[in-house]
Amino acid sequence: MKTLQLGHTGVQVSALCLGAMYFGTRNDQATSFRILDAYVDAGGTFIDTANIYAHWVNKSPSGESETLLGEWLRQRGNRDRIFMASKVGFGYPGVPVGLRASQIEEECNKSLQRMGIDSFDLYYAHVDDRKTPLEETLAAFDKLVKAGKVRFIGASNYRAWRLEEARWLSQVNGWAQFCCIQQHYTYLHLRPGTTVSPQEFANEDLHDYCASRGITLLAYSALQAGSYIRPDRPFRLEYGGTDNEKRLATLREVAGEIGATVNQVILAWMLNSKPPVLPLIAASDLDQLNENIAALDVKLTADQMDRLDKAGPH
Repeated sequence: MKTLQLGHTGVQVSALCLGAMYFGTRNDQATSFRILDAYVDAGGTFIDTANIYAHWVNKSPSGESETLLGEWLRQRGNRDRIFMASKVGFGYPGVPVGLRASQIEEECNKSLQRMGIDSFDLYYAHVDDRKTPLEETLAAFDKLVKAGKVRFIGASNYRAWRLEEARWLSQVNGWAQFCCIQQHYTYLHLRPGTTVSPQEFANEDLHDYCASRGITLLAYSALQAGSYIRPDRPFRLEYGGTDNEKRLATLREVAGEIGATVNQVILAWMLNSKPPVLPLIAASDLDQLNENIAALDVKLTADQMDRLDKAGPH
């Protein structure tokens, strides 16, 4: 598995991060363990979850993904070889949306207990809480780092100006700084005037900010839950329009030229961007996982990257 440096941490992580959102709910334990084992066998080490995963499936109480991952770590005895990430901030039954200091500490402790581990390698602010002072949120994350419960911190669903505000506050107070941002991002553009709220899309401003500050951009929803390849899963309306029709045509054209799948070209395009975008991948079976991992072997020429970049501009 290829690796990339995670922001300013000096740590190398897998170039494809395995998202575990539906492990323990839609994906039962046996299936989840097979996918996890195959990912590790392919050299993968970077696994992503959150305290809310996945309470919306069958009205689950939440924490199923963390619980399953904890059992897998226990059975495999491989905690020291896994770079484990989780998140706090979005609400679930009994816990409101928010990043108050008490909530960050309490939810981190609950997540660690569910997983049966002592610390997270990466812990995200899952959503920007505008009602809580940013100083309070950042001080709470720094407290977790100093307590040894978290190695590094990241943000998700933040705008660039809020990341810069957070960076300044952390710098002047000597607190831990966000090393990465995990954002909704895919090959298609959002139609002008639309959003993916409450999620945030990785726009041009964020790309520029990450490049200038050495912050790693991670992409979730990169493959849009199969919409690129499955007619029964249409794209959300925010991705409509003639610009995206041109981008889809170029994407399919490049895939045909190199004998790769459309999904593989999207992942390869992200990884070959300047700077690279680190995709999160998800899988409900081994075929999907293997297809995604094979994207690491996809070679895109400078001309193909240029065509993909410039297709269907706004």
